[in-house]
Amino acid sequence: MKTNHSPSLDHIFKAAERLRGIINHTPLLHNQHLSEQYQANIYLKREDLQTVRSYKIRGAYNKMASLSAEQLAGGVVCASAGNHAQGVAYACQKMQVKGAIFMPTTTPAQKVKQVRLFGKEWIEIHLVGDTYDDAYHASMVYRDTTNAVFVHPFDDLQVIEGQGTVGLEIFKDADFNIDYLLMAIGGGGLASGISTVFKQLSPQTKLVGVEPLGSPTMHDSIAAGQVLTLEHIDKFVDGAAVRRAGDITYEVCRHSLEKIILVPEGRVCSSILQLYNEEAIVAEPAGALTVAALDDIKEEIKGKNVVLLISGGNNDITRTEEIKERSLLFEGLKHYFIVRFPQRSGAFREFLNVLGPNDDVARFEYVKKTSREQGPALVGIELKSREDFQPLLARMDEAKIVCEYLNDQPDLFQFLV
Repeated sequence: MKTNHSPSLDHIFKAAERLRGIINHTPLLHNQHLSEQYQANIYLKREDLQTVRSYKIRGAYNKMASLSAEQLAGGVVCASAGNHAQGVAYACQKMQVKGAIFMPTTTPAQKVKQVRLFGKEWIEIHLVGDTYDDAYHASMVYRDTTNAVFVHPFDDLQVIEGQGTVGLEIFKDADFNIDYLLMAIGGGGLASGISTVFKQLSPQTKLVGVEPLGSPTMHDSIAAGQVLTLEHIDKFVDGAAVRRAGDITYEVCRHSLEKIILVPEGRVCSSILQLYNEEAIVAEPAGALTVAALDDIKEEIKGKNVVLLISGGNNDITRTEEIKERSLLFEGLKHYFIVRFPQRSGAFREFLNVLGPNDDVARFEYVKKTSREQGPALVGIELKSREDFQPLLARMDEAKIVCEYLNDQPDLFQFLV
């Protein structure tokens, strides 16, 4: 039911007018490789090509453009470690409004630099605490002691309606009936805005949300029938990892979404690498979520028209090795062991003999302890094919190699690897 606390299609059209000349109308492009892989007509909505390289500028600017001159005179404040901060900073610079942006001290220097680049002299950056929650609480103190208006990253009607302009562009540009539309969900602002458009203009389109498996905030809230605050989340997919969804966004998503798919972080990493290697698309983890979700619905989308939102492209190059590592682990191509080698010459050579012709030692850490008969070594083995793993284990067993497998022991694995 539509209320004054629900996003409005009319207001989304007005947001599109406010954003004219401020944002890029990003392309909706047919993707041949994914279409062939999934036997469907796959289109990518390229918000990674947006100003500040994500859709977040839409909601931030629309919110600020909705404020009165008196409100703007007091400035704005936000808390973010990523794309929302960049969107608010850019809006401050374009509108010549003073902004205070609170970010955790753990925010990579590259992201801090980008925020400063977009905001120029119109913003001040406050690095506070170790987590987003620390930065958020500090931003609330700042708001309460100044006249600044808080610009929420997702749970705000004007922010949601700004994000909804993505949906208007998709609807206008698609010269075909859209059967499925997949959107990443963090707090739910983007999914709520797009859902508001499609529920009224294209009600036959199945709207599918996608969340990382380690941060199933909206999925679990809808299943529980109330907004939950998750105690622990995996923050790897940082653009979609929040502990609590929005109250407004929860109501919209639970009534509008066909379903929410939870995607393992390792598969997201594989999709990031696939997009880069096959399409030269630099997607951040949240931006690759929709591509990673296709495996879960590959049978039902055959022959269908499917739109995937690539929500952003702010990927930190320093994360490349971690992305490759997580992908290899998920694909079953990298395996770690603690191997207890007899402390005598030739022991390592004997171990190498059990490796197959395509197996590679990717990591080896060992310190000889002369007072013991055996010395433990951390060994990482990279395979060419997932099917090579069981034969490797069989050869290790036959050679009586004493070892402990680490991949399925997450606590120990995280500590050692």
